Amino acid sequence: MIVVSRRRLLSGGVQVASAAAATAAIGTPATAADQSAGRTADGDAVRPAHQPAGLWAEFRATPYTHPQIPYVALAGFEGGNPCFPRHPVRANALHHGARPDGSTDSAPAINRALREVGESGGGTVLLPPGTYRIDDVITVGWSNTTLRGAGSGATTLHATASLTDLIGPYGSRYGGDKSSWSWAGGLVWMCPADRYRTLTDAIRATAWPFEGWTGNTRDEYTELARITGQTPQGGHSVTVDDPARLRRGDRVLVQYTDDPGHGLLAHMAGDIEGAASYEWSDKTKLLSYVPYEWPARITAVHGRQVTFDRPLPLDTRAQWQPRITTLVEPLVNSGVEGLTIRMTPTPQSPHLLDKGWNGLAAQCTWDCWVDDVHAVDVDNGFLMVAAKATTFRRTRVSGRGSHHPYACREGSHDNLFEDFTIDQRTVPAPAGTQLHGINVEGLSSYNVWSRGRMAMGTFDTHRGMPFACVRTDITVTNDGQHGGDASAGPLYGARFTHWNVTVTNGRAGCVRIDDVAPRSATVAISPVSPSGQIDVPDFTGPLDSRLESYGTPGVPPPNLYEAQRRLLP
Repeated sequence: MIVVSRRRLLSGGVQVASAAAATAAIGTPATAADQSAGRTADGDAVRPAHQPAGLWAEFRATPYTHPQIPYVALAGFEGGNPCFPRHPVRANALHHGARPDGSTDSAPAINRALREVGESGGGTVLLPPGTYRIDDVITVGWSNTTLRGAGSGATTLHATASLTDLIGPYGSRYGGDKSSWSWAGGLVWMCPADRYRTLTDAIRATAWPFEGWTGNTRDEYTELARITGQTPQGGHSVTVDDPARLRRGDRVLVQYTDDPGHGLLAHMAGDIEGAASYEWSDKTKLLSYVPYEWPARITAVHGRQVTFDRPLPLDTRAQWQPRITTLVEPLVNSGVEGLTIRMTPTPQSPHLLDKGWNGLAAQCTWDCWVDDVHAVDVDNGFLMVAAKATTFRRTRVSGRGSHHPYACREGSHDNLFEDFTIDQRTVPAPAGTQLHGINVEGLSSYNVWSRGRMAMGTFDTHRGMPFACVRTDITVTNDGQHGGDASAGPLYGARFTHWNVTVTNGRAGCVRIDDVAPRSATVAISPVSPSGQIDVPDFTGPLDSRLESYGTPGVPPPNLYEAQRRLLP
C-alpha cells in the first residue's frame, strides 16, 4: 500500500505512483516491510477492497459524534422521507388564462393560481403539457402548495427575461461590481411571500439585503430562551433558563455568537491545532456570517430540558451565548415538480456578472421538495439559500453552460440533492467565464449530494467554511474550479466526507481532500493526481483527516447517506 500526500506532490512535483490505486486504508506512508506484513505504518491491518471500510464500522459505533464523518441520515424533506405529499388539485393554470402554446405571457395566470390556492390553505396547481411563456418570476410563496407539471419532458416554462430585467441589478453587500444574481434568486422562486417581497423591495432600493433566516438586516428575531450549561455536539437536548415560551412542534432558530478569540470558528474547523493559530480577524466576510444560525424543530419540553428533532451540530459552550430565537416564517411542505425551466438562449456572462437567467431558488424553505425539474441554458441552475431540510430529487442542468449548476449557501442545513445530473455544455465556454459544479458555502452544514452524474464541474466549496457535509455515490469529470473570496475564510470546516466517487479524468482537486480539509474523510475514490490545483490547506499542522479504500470506488457501503438511513430505528 502506498499513500502519497497531495500537499507534498503540489510542492515537489512528484508523480503519483500507480501502486496507489491499491490503497485500502489511511495512515502515514507504509514501509515495504509494513506492506509485506499486510499492515500500514500505523500497524493497522490492510483490508481487502471488498470488505466494508473501517471508517464505516467506527461510524456505526458512534454515529452522532464521529470525528470525521457527520451524521446526515436526517437530511432532506421531513428527515429524509422519500414520499412527497400529493396535495389535492385546487387549480389548473389553464383555467386562469395560461396558454400552453407559448403564444402569450402565462406568468400572471400561473402566479394568480398559486396565490389563490396558497392563500386558501394550499393545494396543487396543475400545469398540463405544453410550453408556457413566462415574462416574470414564478413565485411559490405559500406553505402546503405544489406547482406540478406533467413531467420535465412534457411541461416547459420558457423564460424570456432575466432577474436583472425583471427586478433590477443586484449588487453585493460586500462591495465591488459583482452581481449577486450570480448566486441568488430564480425565475422559479420558492420563498415565503412576505420574505420575497422584502427581499425584492430591498434589491430595487439598492439596499443590498442579507438573505437568510433573520431578515434583511439579520436582527429581525426575538430571543425565546438562553441555553445554559454545555451539551456536546451530537446531543439532542439542552437545558434552558426559562422554557415558558417554547412548545413542542415549534420551529426555532438556535444561534451561536463567536467569542473574541474566535473559538466558535475554530470549533467548526474541528478544534485542530492549526485552527488555533489561524488568523480569523481579517476574514470580514466570514465574520459577517456569525452568529451561526441553525433551524431546528422542538420535539419535547420537560421542565427546563428542550429536545430537538436532530443532533446538535456543535457544542453549546457558554462563551458562545447559545440561545433559542425566532426566525422568519419559513415556507413549509411545498414543492415544484415535473417541469423544465428553459431560458431564452443568451451567452454566458463574464464571471460574477450574471444577469440572473437562473432556474429555481429555494429560500427560507423547510421540509419542501423539488422533483423532476430540468434547467436549460441557465446562468445558475438550482440554488438553496437559507434552506432547511429540503430535497432536490431528479434534477438536471443542461445547455450552454452555467456558472453554478448547483449551490447551497447562506446558512443552509440538512438538505438533500439526490439523482442529480450536470450535462456537458453544448457550446464552448466564453472567455472570462467560470464553471463550479456542486457548491456549498456560508457556514452551511449537514447537506448531502447523493447519486450524481457530473459530465463537468467539480465539488466546489466556496470558502465561508461550510462543515459536516457529504458527497457520495457520484461520477464526475472533474474539470471545474472552486471559488470564494479570501475574506470568506477557509474552504472547509470539519467533518467533510467524500465517499465512493468515480473521477473519470483522474484529477484530484476538490475531490481528494485528506490533505486540505480538517477532520475529513475521503473514502473509496478513484486514483487521482494533482492537475491545476488551487485547493490548498488553510490550516497548519496535522489535519486529523482520513483516507481509506483509495483507488477502489464501490467499496461497501456504496452510498454513505443511504447506509446511514438504514441505521435509523
